[in-house]
Amino acid sequence: MKRLFVALAGVGPVLAVIPPTPCVAASNNATTVFPVDETTQLETHTLVDCHRATGSCDFTAGANLRTPDGVTGFPPGLWARQSTEVRSTDRLTYLDVHATGGPFTKVFKEGGPDVITTIYWGEGPPDKYQTVGRIDSTDWRTGQPKTDTTVIVCAHIQVVYTGVNLTSPSTCAQTTFS
Repeated sequence: MKRLFVALAGVGPVLAVIPPTPCVAASNNATTVFPVDETTQLETHTLVDCHRATGSCDFTAGANLRTPDGVTGFPPGLWARQSTEVRSTDRLTYLDVHATGGPFTKVFKEGGPDVITTIYWGEGPPDKYQTVGRIDSTDWRTGQPKTDTTVIVCAHIQVVYTGVNLTSPSTCAQTTFS
């Protein structure tokens, strides 16, 4: 009996890394918090909302600090690089990504996943540290909108300011079209 408990205890951490099954809703969001110090956490979040009628999705990926007083932006002296990856579970789906996140946002289109890099400087409110955009889903074979697929948006951010230099874990939201 003891061996069974030991074996199951060893399986627990492995089960925690198995990705969740895709949701059937048209919208999904995810939030991850990562400790900065004893009272402050780095919070990353992603949201993806897909529309069958247009064959497109809207998305938001961002970060902020969470303190005992609530959500806040970042302090002066900040430099941050956020990477947002947009992909599908279907290799025959082309996702054309368009994003804005300020003047220092670039979309890298590689024929597979698109990667958006956004650079942030300085202090500001939480909404300053967001990348928003639109994803157009197309079938590689027909050129028509493809809405029978899953869309995944993942983001992580490297944050550097006085006394802090860390990279968040990836935060992923995924959904299908409705």
